[in-house]
Amino acid sequence: MEKNICELFAGVGGFRVGLEASTKGTNHAPWETVFADQWEPGRKRQDAFDCYCTHFGKRPEYSNEDIGKIDKASIPDHTLLVGGFPCQDYSVARTGAQGIEGKKGVLWWQIRDTLEAKRPPFVLLENVDRLLKSPASQRGRDFAIILASFWALGYRVEWRVVNAADYGFVQRRRRTFIFAYREGTAYARRMTTADPLAVVNHDGFFATTFPMQESESVNEGTLPTQDLAEISDSFAFSFETAGFMRNGCIYTTKAVPDYNGPHTVLRDIMDHGVAQDFYLGDDLAKWEYLKGAKKVERTARNGHKYTFSEGPIAFPDSIDKPARTMLTSESTTNRSTHVITDLDTGRLRLLTPEEAEAIQGFPKGWTDTGMTKRFRYFCMGNALVTGCVKRMGETLNVIFENEP
Repeated sequence: MEKNICELFAGVGGFRVGLEASTKGTNHAPWETVFADQWEPGRKRQDAFDCYCTHFGKRPEYSNEDIGKIDKASIPDHTLLVGGFPCQDYSVARTGAQGIEGKKGVLWWQIRDTLEAKRPPFVLLENVDRLLKSPASQRGRDFAIILASFWALGYRVEWRVVNAADYGFVQRRRRTFIFAYREGTAYARRMTTADPLAVVNHDGFFATTFPMQESESVNEGTLPTQDLAEISDSFAFSFETAGFMRNGCIYTTKAVPDYNGPHTVLRDIMDHGVAQDFYLGDDLAKWEYLKGAKKVERTARNGHKYTFSEGPIAFPDSIDKPARTMLTSESTTNRSTHVITDLDTGRLRLLTPEEAEAIQGFPKGWTDTGMTKRFRYFCMGNALVTGCVKRMGETLNVIFENEP
């Protein structure tokens, strides 16, 4: 089977960096990206797309357009659809003769429309870990809508919440990964008779890629229908961090990582000779307040008074542990920004953009393509750990070689 990628919500190319790395120095056939789309709404400058094109070339098949305006039938045929789609409200509404329609701006429906138009054999997606539990008022509904969408289009689905640091990477970043495969593929046939517990424990895509301690049982459930509006109205389910969906039947369990390899910590990727503008100034007290425990009385819009409280964050961050989850606000004066002790001077400072790139596994200077320093951090906060994608790519290489 040809290894042709369609990359939606491409950002600065994290999926592509990881997948291409999975074949370097091997006998596996390389991956070819036949379509990519990246568009940042509300921005005149399209820095992420420009970064993508700087590294991969500016080609007609790389689109800088709102995905909602693209005719999905015009997208080239591909065998693997990838994307890290934003997490929003996935609820649906009944619209009479017009059928089922998602709320405006919800980008999952753009993926579903692409699947409906192109029917790629394999799909690999990334989202935040809370996707499995949202919304709070109807736990599991959003993820169930995604599963039901795949089921209606003839796909089976495996999922896993992966904390990159549990598998040796330099960031404690928990993300939900979704692997879907179309009925009729050789992989689907192999999974047809597989015991669901075996799929989750050791035979499936994620169990192969990210080994876990064997679970003795799975929780079972059933999607009652492929009717998305009905699921949106009433369905709720406790999805665990590992699972498998086949023909509307759900099997899920808690994943406990089983990894004994090397681990990378912040110290390992830190720069030397860092410029003075990264060091903290005379605002140390403000940083100590932001990072410290606090209880603050607040007043809601309705006049109700309540106490907002939060626990402390390590200050400075330990450089002998993996980084915390990097957010798009990295480098700004806020609670989530990393503050580390410089290796050369012993003074407190912020991460450099190159260190932020290393935390996500990008080559040094990847985002140094003309964008502002602030937006370089933003792009890394939006990215994914490319090393995790590389590991998944290594598993995909084998799966594709077994497809006709």
